[in-house]
Amino acid sequence: MPVAWTKSPQSLIDLFDKSVPPGANISRRKMFGYPAAFANGNLFIGLHQNDFVMRLSEKDRARFSAEFGERVFEPMKGRPMREYVRLPEELLADADKRAFWIDLSLQYAEAIAPKATSPKKKQLPRSMKRSRA
Repeated sequence: MPVAWTKSPQSLIDLFDKSVPPGANISRRKMFGYPAAFANGNLFIGLHQNDFVMRLSEKDRARFSAEFGERVFEPMKGRPMREYVRLPEELLADADKRAFWIDLSLQYAEAIAPKATSPKKKQLPRSMKRSRA
C-alpha cells in the first residue's frame, strides 16, 4: 500500500527557497515530490512533509546530535536515511545558524564523488510506438 505523504507547508517551502545557497554546481529538483537541492548531483538539503532535512558527515552529525539531540531522518518507518538529519525549530528560526549548518552540508556533498548521470532513454518516434488497444 502506498504511503500517503502530506505536502510541505508553503512557509517551509519559502524558507527552503531562501536557504538554498547560490552556486554553479548547485541544482534544484524534486525528491519524493518535495523541493531538494543537490551539489554535483548529491542531495544536501531538502524538504519532506513538515521536515527540513540535510546531509551531514559522520563528524558533523555527531556534533549536530550533541547540540540538538538525535534527529535522524526516517521518510518511512524503519527506513532511516543515516546521513540525514531533521532541522529543529531553533535552526528554522535562526537564518545565521541555519546557513552555518547548510554550509557544512554543502561542503560534505561537494566532497562526495559526483553522481554519474544516467543516459537518457531514447524515445521512439510516435509512429513506432505500439498502441495499447
